[in-house]
Amino acid sequence: MRLNKNSYFKLQIIIVSMICSFSFSQKKKIDSAYYYFKQAKNYDFKNSHFLAYENYIKSLNIYKEINYIDSIAKCNLELFELIESQSNLNKDAKPYLDEYYKYALKRSDSFKLLKAYNRFAEYYWDNNNISKSRMYYFKALKTVENSKLKQYKANIYANLAYLYTKKKPDSAKIFFEKTLTNVNKNDKNLLFGNYINYAIFFQQQKKFSKAIALLNKAKEIEPTAYKLKYYKILYNNFAKCYKEIGDYKKAYEAYEKYNTYRDSLNNTTQNIAISDLDKKYQTEKKEKQILQLEKENLETESKRIKNRNLLIGSLLFILFTGTIGILSLKNSKRKRKLLEQDKELEKQKNLTLLKEQELTTINAMVDGQEKERKRIAEDLHDNLGSVLATLKLHFENLQMNKEKKKINQEELFNKTENLIDEAYLKVRSIAHAKNAGVIANQGLLSAIEMMAEKIAVADKINIDVIDFGLDKPLENSLEITTFRIIQELITNVLKHAEAKNITINISLYDNDLQIIIEDDGKGFDANAIDSKKGMGITSIETRISHLNGTFEIDSTFGKGTSVLINIPLK
Repeated sequence: MRLNKNSYFKLQIIIVSMICSFSFSQKKKIDSAYYYFKQAKNYDFKNSHFLAYENYIKSLNIYKEINYIDSIAKCNLELFELIESQSNLNKDAKPYLDEYYKYALKRSDSFKLLKAYNRFAEYYWDNNNISKSRMYYFKALKTVENSKLKQYKANIYANLAYLYTKKKPDSAKIFFEKTLTNVNKNDKNLLFGNYINYAIFFQQQKKFSKAIALLNKAKEIEPTAYKLKYYKILYNNFAKCYKEIGDYKKAYEAYEKYNTYRDSLNNTTQNIAISDLDKKYQTEKKEKQILQLEKENLETESKRIKNRNLLIGSLLFILFTGTIGILSLKNSKRKRKLLEQDKELEKQKNLTLLKEQELTTINAMVDGQEKERKRIAEDLHDNLGSVLATLKLHFENLQMNKEKKKINQEELFNKTENLIDEAYLKVRSIAHAKNAGVIANQGLLSAIEMMAEKIAVADKINIDVIDFGLDKPLENSLEITTFRIIQELITNVLKHAEAKNITINISLYDNDLQIIIEDDGKGFDANAIDSKKGMGITSIETRISHLNGTFEIDSTFGKGTSVLINIPLK
């Protein structure tokens, strides 16, 4: 259908109107979202947290409507931190952090991922889920190791040290030392704080001399901020340590300095509070003026944009509308032909792909069957072959001894019967191994739970299996390998650790399979393991290495052992 001049003119007016309307609407939404975000920040500053929450939600909804990905993520993070810091909002903070984490993954931004992992660790720490908090700190550590963010290692080590302080003091000590090794010497606040926390750690262990030595090191550092607060904590701990070792003179001097800094801090706090009240009053006054100016500027800008868009739209329409109409008519037939050709090519491609997949499946089945036959043949040869050969010799001896009777006939019969029993048991064990555990379609988690139940009954040991995220079965060969690794580690504990309790923590999150096995046994020196007699550790490390995973052992004499395994599924 051809368009006359009047129809072209009407179409031009409609398109220009749509362009102007869309541009103005988009600009208005962006301004509104920014306005609500800024208002939320102001309310948060004034401790009006519920109003801050409402404005963040309004800003988030508008940014979602116009699909501003970075601004959506920023709102989600602000909402998480606001809700997490305020108990009176009665909202769940975690969904907002989950959304921010998805955004960081999509961006493949190491810094944003590090921020998400740290927030997850703090969230679970606040909710007394120490195991998950520790898991996310290790994820943060892995992110730092694989990026250019190594300046943050010291902060993560400091958090892990504090996390391990109560339950695993030996591990805490290691992380305190790693913090001191990795901290930037110019980061005086972190260095000062680590010395203080390290000293408090030794105080809890009644090692007051070591605590005093660390406090003296902290004393040599001048913090760049919060000096009164830091020195108050420093001299309070000095006083406690000197009191415990009976040096009452130095304890009294430390208490005097503690009181001085405490009084100074109280006076400073009062002055800051008065200053903040005045600042808030002046800020509120200025904000009203700014809002009025912004409103006037917004109206002026909207008019200018509307006129500019009208002009641009008219020019674009004149230049391109005629060309587009002619080209669309000329190309319509060619497009139909191309579409038909594409459909035919797609059909042929799909048929070829199906044939290739079918051949791949057949080859995989044949290869798997061949490997299984070979493995069964090796089991029969190694385990059953020697027994049957010995059994044959016994029968020959029975035949020869029938007439000569040089050997006790009954004893020879008993030995032969025992060999037959042994051959039967080996055949039975091969058959059971073929159908055991994960191979019998029970799944990894069910196989681990069954193994734990059987061991607990037989050996009078308590085994707890804790799982997270294992809602779907994994690839069969991975399940079998993982089961064998866990089985061998538990066997090592039963043989060597003299433990009463074992915990198997297995979780699947973010395409990472993480396994933590902890026991309360006698422990050992992990660095002194002989590679030839190392309780199967070398074999386990080799299996995990083939899966591109990581394997760590944390063991202390008298405190038990923790094994951390991380296997990526991609």
